Amino acid sequence: MKTKILMVCLGNICRSPLAEGILQSKVDSEKVLVDSAGTGNYHIGKPPDPRSIAVARKNGLHIEKQRCRQFSPNDFQKFDVIYAMDNSNFNAIIDMANGQDEIVKVKRLMDEIDGPIKEVPDPYWDDDGFEKVFRLIDSACQAIATKL
Repeated sequence: MKTKILMVCLGNICRSPLAEGILQSKVDSEKVLVDSAGTGNYHIGKPPDPRSIAVARKNGLHIEKQRCRQFSPNDFQKFDVIYAMDNSNFNAIIDMANGQDEIVKVKRLMDEIDGPIKEVPDPYWDDDGFEKVFRLIDSACQAIATKL
């Protein structure tokens, strides 16, 4: 049985597509399914932000075929673990949960590693932030992959 992991940010164009691609590159696809979504509906059906695609490509990953989708309460049934990129999205996901059995599936991505940074910042308004965000997500995904 596959472990199913969902990465969630606001628009599903910057952080969560990177997290999906990074974690996929670190795990056995026969054992782990990774997907991503956004709590907002701003970019449904669109590819990731070109800057996310570029930083992924620079690091040997190809995420350009991903398409943005919105998080749905049905995702609680589909996924074993749901990682939020920041507190705002964590709270938005928790607000959609229907009981404790769904709430326990939701975690903050950066809680997977020790350190002072507890949220993956949204790089949308900061072109230079994409490289930093990639490194943060990569560290957390390495910790997840090691656990798996």
